[in-house]
Amino acid sequence: MNTYNIKAFGITKDIVGGKGISIEMKGQTVGELRTELNERFPKLIGLNSLFIAVNNDYAEENITITEKDIIALIPPVSGG
Repeated sequence: MNTYNIKAFGITKDIVGGKGISIEMKGQTVGELRTELNERFPKLIGLNSLFIAVNNDYAEENITITEKDIIALIPPVSGG
């Protein structure tokens, strides 16, 4: 099992219950992490878009992650 520390921004803070969470799971890709997050926090599925960033770059689903990576949930943004 791996433990990933994830930073939450915007509406994702409300959904996951804070600025950051730790997720323990067997998976090692962004796609597997997304699946795990959606199972634990079904409200994430309802967002128009949700990007996962790894080490300050938007990450594709097949990117391998490690416990040392900086992982962030980037929700839809609005502006004017």
